[in-house]
Amino acid sequence: MTYDRLVCANCAAPVNEGRCRVCRASRERMQEQGPLAGLNPAMLVALMVILVAALALLAHQAI
Repeated sequence: MTYDRLVCANCAAPVNEGRCRVCRASRERMQEQGPLAGLNPAMLVALMVILVAALALLAHQAI
């Protein structure tokens, strides 16, 4: 989940606005985790399937 959809329990504002120290801390922590941290397990499995299919296609064309 990305922080632009989260609502702070402390101030009830969107986390991406960073109105309170809790929002700013959450936003900072989520930015440090990197781009793949927001992906759910189903999306990761789908990406792996696509990668394996692409590798299989390349291997088939190389023969």
